[in-house]
Amino acid sequence: MLVVLALAASAEANSKYASFVIDANTGKTLYSRNADAPRYPASLTKMMTLYMLFEAMEAGKVSKNTRIVFSRHAASMQPTKLGVPAGKSITAETAILALVTKSANDAAAAIAEHLGGSESNFAKMMTAKAHALGMSHTTFKNASGLPNSRQVTTAHDMATLGIALQEHFPEQFKYFSTQSFKYGRTHLRNHNRLLGKVRGVDGIKTGYTRASGFNLVASVHTGGRSIVAVVMGGKTGASRDAHMRELLASTVTKGSRHKRGMLVARKGTTHFADAPVEIAELPAEEIPVPAHPDRADEADATVTEAVVASYAAEPTPRPAEPLDTIQTASTAERSGWVIQIASLPSEDEAVEFLRNAQDRASPVLGKHDPFVETFEKSGTVYHRARFAGFDSKSDAWAACKALKKYNYSCLAFDNS
Repeated sequence: MLVVLALAASAEANSKYASFVIDANTGKTLYSRNADAPRYPASLTKMMTLYMLFEAMEAGKVSKNTRIVFSRHAASMQPTKLGVPAGKSITAETAILALVTKSANDAAAAIAEHLGGSESNFAKMMTAKAHALGMSHTTFKNASGLPNSRQVTTAHDMATLGIALQEHFPEQFKYFSTQSFKYGRTHLRNHNRLLGKVRGVDGIKTGYTRASGFNLVASVHTGGRSIVAVVMGGKTGASRDAHMRELLASTVTKGSRHKRGMLVARKGTTHFADAPVEIAELPAEEIPVPAHPDRADEADATVTEAVVASYAAEPTPRPAEPLDTIQTASTAERSGWVIQIASLPSEDEAVEFLRNAQDRASPVLGKHDPFVETFEKSGTVYHRARFAGFDSKSDAWAACKALKKYNYSCLAFDNS
């Protein structure tokens, strides 16, 4: 126990840290630190994506052999991904295994579109389901866990979801114990390194972004005992795993061997889309301009400097290009209507973010000029990733509306 306390003391110096251990037989809390503090779930999000898919399978909407088609949106997801081209498909079972092992973001988006019609609609369904399960501090904005400052949860809520998965879908829950599976010619290994190495561990999921730190939800069944443990905000994968090992070693024997009934009630019936998402996307020039731009949802449009800076997406690596192909802080300020899609800690990150956005959303951004502008707030310098060259307010607002399809936050304003 002294080792656990020492590890916890070290971890709590990290503002991202949270942990929670619960007896899944009785509901008794065995360990808790910052368990109800808001945290970013990262790929722990995929636990809910899979919960929704398992529910659809149980309802007869999906079978293991149902083909999940990848739209352009799904195929455009950032790594980690399977790399399925737009218009192609995989079976639902392959999608499950891809999420469990490789944590494939493109497969998560494809599942979302198949079940919800669009990823944004599916995220609303996920949030509603989370609240129905008692996860009152959780909000989902996408199906993968890719960075979104408004996608939050708690260690306690993730433990609730871990219990719900094994209680509601005992047969499907076995997928989480898959250590590797073959996709094409590639063997995909589970990111959960505790599987097969820590007695009784049979899942569930890992997650990581720079903003979240290293997350892990682990399930243990041994000697009639059932434990679900959560560690969030680890500084490294190794330190997270070490902390989880110590938590389990100190708590598993305290668990009861007697199940007291279902801990997480099943409430409500989810309405899934009747048809999979269309492959074709609306051309940028056909996207309607908001009738009343000034009345648009500011919460959707505004990029909060500090939050986005800490929760920027990992840019997709690409060949090096001269920095001066994108206007930076050293160049003259751009005037007229511009849009901002991120605010980042460094100029290099902002430049790479702009390049990545140009690639992913070329129908919207291809004709506009990217630039980086610095801004200092409370002694911290942020690097704003922006695009100029919009003819009017309506033109800039239309671009922001179109960028929502690509999961970019956007703020349009007159920089004159």
